[in-house]
Amino acid sequence: MNDKQRWTADRIPDQTGRVFVVTGANSGLGLATTRELARRGGRVILAVRDEEKGRRAVASLDVDARLLSVRRIDLADLDSVRAFADRVRAEHPHLDVLVNNAGVMAPPRTLSAQGYELQFAANHLGHFALTGLLLDRLAAGTDPRVVTVSSINHRQGSLRFDDLSGERGYAPMAFYNQSKFANAVFGKELHRRLSATAGPVRSVLAHPGYTATSLQMKDTSGLAKLFFGRIGNPLLAQRPERGALPQLYAATDPTVAGGEFIGPDGMGELRGHPTRVRLSEAADDPGTGRRLWEESERLTGVRFPAS
Repeated sequence: MNDKQRWTADRIPDQTGRVFVVTGANSGLGLATTRELARRGGRVILAVRDEEKGRRAVASLDVDARLLSVRRIDLADLDSVRAFADRVRAEHPHLDVLVNNAGVMAPPRTLSAQGYELQFAANHLGHFALTGLLLDRLAAGTDPRVVTVSSINHRQGSLRFDDLSGERGYAPMAFYNQSKFANAVFGKELHRRLSATAGPVRSVLAHPGYTATSLQMKDTSGLAKLFFGRIGNPLLAQRPERGALPQLYAATDPTVAGGEFIGPDGMGELRGHPTRVRLSEAADDPGTGRRLWEESERLTGVRFPAS
């Protein structure tokens, strides 16, 4: 193992003066990410669905609370995404990094406020819209980045363009995999489009490997909940502090290039230190990227300045 593979949060450069938005920041990977960014002097906007939980999360951290602000967003509700973006835009003339981290995993079939399948809505469409609505603020930042958190499960996913909401058949984990595949496709297509404009914003992808968080328990149903609660999380998973390292690396390391995918270096990319990993060939396909982009614009009503 070389020195780069042993990258830890202690190697995060000074982030004083930089402004981060972290979705799902009140627990798990998002909270661990927030903690380390603030420890290095970064200002973090905790984008959370429950503001009271966000405030309790802030109180639990051993960092300067003046660096942290809590703002409400429900990523499954596009009206909430727009309201959050409007407030952030009013408060901040520039942003430096957006970490698209929040997610839901394998719930019973549920529809969002706009009538879309919940996992696709919260994990992909909400982050797609948020990125587009904040992109000009990011373009005004210093070394600006969009970090989209996918999963090793993206390699098991595909996009059911003829049935994105599962009306003709829904399986919780299959639609979770679809949403994580969408994250991967989006992050790479965003990189292509940003590169074509020669703008300053970089799109980077990350995944945490197998990490024990509330994600696998809060909304998960059936056998998936039994596995994660009784077997997987206690015996196999790494802690959020380790699982957050790939997205922290993607957000802060000066050597990271747009379009790269950062994940753990251990066996099967389940755990370990950050390293560059590969997207599946399907997620890297430009035709799939264009089709998802066009469908996401149609479903969200958000068009990017870069597109």
